[in-house]
Amino acid sequence: MNERRIADDVMLMSFPWRTLGIDFRRNVTLLRLADGRVVVHSTARFTEQDIAAIRRFGEPSWLVEATLMHDTFAKEGRKALPNIPYLAPDGFAKASGVQTDSLLPPPRDWDSEIDVLRIDGVRMNEHALFHRWSRTLVVADLFFSFPEETSGWPRFFFATCHASAAIVWNQFFLPPTDNSRQARF
Repeated sequence: MNERRIADDVMLMSFPWRTLGIDFRRNVTLLRLADGRVVVHSTARFTEQDIAAIRRFGEPSWLVEATLMHDTFAKEGRKALPNIPYLAPDGFAKASGVQTDSLLPPPRDWDSEIDVLRIDGVRMNEHALFHRWSRTLVVADLFFSFPEETSGWPRFFFATCHASAAIVWNQFFLPPTDNSRQARF
């Protein structure tokens, strides 16, 4: 696991996660509230050392999944942090097999510190979190970022996916310019 401080109250923990022969990395973002409690955005195969790193940053108080697609490590995340609320989009509990509470409306404890924004038009039921103090927007799968030095199969895969995603996005998710074209889901 690599950790990187993004801002005083925002830390990124990056874990290896390989699929299709590519290390996509699994990013977990920690958002600290003014009182020291921490929102753990996304889960991973947390070790005792990882939980200790989270606790050094602040008191873990909520687990959050912001999209239906992030069920991969839900059971491991819940096992590592069993006594805090687990918030996720509607339908996540069914997809993951882990009991969760609804991400919307967000906890009142987040008022004036973290906003939850539902991203309409995305089947994954994705949400973004905006940490006001640091002006940090945290998204799940809406955007991907890969190093410039990526080459070979991973570069081909990312370029192909990027081009395909642009076509799908334009066809199905952008609002029509007139009434003649409607996206069908």
